Amino acid sequence: MDFLPLFFNLNDRQVLLVGGGDIALRKARLLKRAGVGLTVISHAVDEELRALLTDDRDEIILGDYHSDLLEGKTLVVAATDDAELHRQVHAEAVARNIPINVVDTPKLCSFIFPAIVDRSPIVIGITSGGQSPVLARLLRARLETLIPKGYSSLGGLVGRFRDRVKARFNSLNDRRQFWENVLEGQIAEKVFSGRHDEAESMLVSAINRGDAGHKTGEVYLVGAGPGDPELLTFKALRLMQQADVVFYDNLVSPGVLDLCRRDADLIYVGKRRDHHTVPQDDINALLVKHAKLGRRVVRLKGGDPFIFGRGGEELEELKAHGIPFQVVPGITAASACSTYAGIPLTHRGYAQSVKFVTGQLKNRQQALDFKELIQPNQTVVFYMGLHTLPQISAGLMAHGRAPDTPIAIVSHGTSVDQKVLIGTLADIATKQEQAQLPAPALIIVGNVVRLYEKLAWFGETAPSDNITHALGMVRSEARFTEANVA
Repeated sequence: MDFLPLFFNLNDRQVLLVGGGDIALRKARLLKRAGVGLTVISHAVDEELRALLTDDRDEIILGDYHSDLLEGKTLVVAATDDAELHRQVHAEAVARNIPINVVDTPKLCSFIFPAIVDRSPIVIGITSGGQSPVLARLLRARLETLIPKGYSSLGGLVGRFRDRVKARFNSLNDRRQFWENVLEGQIAEKVFSGRHDEAESMLVSAINRGDAGHKTGEVYLVGAGPGDPELLTFKALRLMQQADVVFYDNLVSPGVLDLCRRDADLIYVGKRRDHHTVPQDDINALLVKHAKLGRRVVRLKGGDPFIFGRGGEELEELKAHGIPFQVVPGITAASACSTYAGIPLTHRGYAQSVKFVTGQLKNRQQALDFKELIQPNQTVVFYMGLHTLPQISAGLMAHGRAPDTPIAIVSHGTSVDQKVLIGTLADIATKQEQAQLPAPALIIVGNVVRLYEKLAWFGETAPSDNITHALGMVRSEARFTEANVA
């Protein structure tokens, strides 16, 4: 270990900053966040840096650096383009046992500034020891996406009640168990959702009850999006990472499943046309059962839970049994697949409204209101309509939609297997019979489909015959296999 990571309390301490340009400004911003009084020595000082120094403890000195400026300073930062000056400041600071950072010169640093994830009072520092600051910043960016801003409020809540918990529980193990349940349970989730008063009230009640071993189950109804793991929301990923059990559908991709907590139970309850592995009523009962066992349950659904996903039916059952729940929206297939195919659902020159329609209804009875689906300047998106494509196209034409109206089928949208079939209402059924694009697939009807050849961006250029468009994607993440799901 080249540098020992330490956290210094610099509040009300004096720091010397040698330099007044852009680099000095970046360091000054960080130092002022730590509550220091800052002395800046330079021949010229950036106006933004001047504006930052508003504290009575701050001082700007225009002129040459000299060693007397080190008197009474806790830290020194040298941020100029003068290598000789940097060596002088370093030598004189070291002689006085004052920690010094010389920007971009690790060998002249007795301390370094890490890349910081700030969720104060929770602070994470990442360093490469000066070898690769860019890599440290990239790692920080990864952590920023995984750690909600709410951890700041959560850390503050814990800090305010730490002494009360210590007084309530004599055993170190009891205190540890209590805080684990708080930080991984409903109280933390209340904080993350901005319901701070409720969180504090629940924490006070838990302390008064002394229920260090108490754990309440909860269900998270999570939209898994269209298949590409990178399209998950931050909140979805966080809840998937803390789940005890995950019930997932057929449309949830292996890549998304691979992001669930490694030791979670993964239970397949998917549905394909005419084949339900687990009936809906049984799924509802499973969610209730596992939540009542005190488990954190994720119900993972392809796309968005409330768009043809039966999410409302499942929540009705949870509500009836008093099970707490959260709903995390996902990117629905209509938006994702059309975007990846380069087909805007609305466009000023083509369509000013869009309708989402399911190709089937409850009990497999199709009851499409074709009169509502043939309005001009409108895009219609059919979910689960591949098996009734001939009836859909025939019905639209029979009710007045022009036979040359463009239509697209997007199969396995957003995935490496995505394919697009372009045609018209008159010929799309024949083209699909030849192409045999597989489900899951989305059907887009409307003049916006004419933009496909111009705007297609995901993979290869559209072929001239407009029959199939095989699209590919190079992922920046690890490859996913079926073995991950087993």
